[in-house]
Amino acid sequence: MTHSISGSCMCGSVQVTAKVAKPALRACHCEMCRKQTSSMFMSLQTDQDSIVIDGTLAVYRSSDWAERGFCQICGSTIFYSTVEDGARHLAAGLFERAADAPMKIEFFADNCPSAYALTGNQKKLTTQETIDLFAPMTGDDT
Repeated sequence: MTHSISGSCMCGSVQVTAKVAKPALRACHCEMCRKQTSSMFMSLQTDQDSIVIDGTLAVYRSSDWAERGFCQICGSTIFYSTVEDGARHLAAGLFERAADAPMKIEFFADNCPSAYALTGNQKKLTTQETIDLFAPMTGDDT
């Protein structure tokens, strides 16, 4: 069953709404996410076509393939987005109790510092598995 969720940044200047059919939390332990958040980036799986973001949003192009949205006033992380397909992965912390979503997957799990390793039975992808998932090889392999 699909339901609507709404949230905001820390100061309330950025408002976010989206629809969620299958709530799921995802954690990324890559170096850029750790630098941005000082730990891991946690996102909430939402219906991409339903995302509405209003307010003082700024976007930083963090690599050739990704950009990150944040509030210009308080600096709260709003999303991580892949440039090629425009998919936005909304920060779980925007939503009260992270929309009560269960943890489903960790990316770059082999980069997770042991001091904050997550417990649970979620899927844990290594660096290579994460790269293979999001950047499959293309072209002639011969």
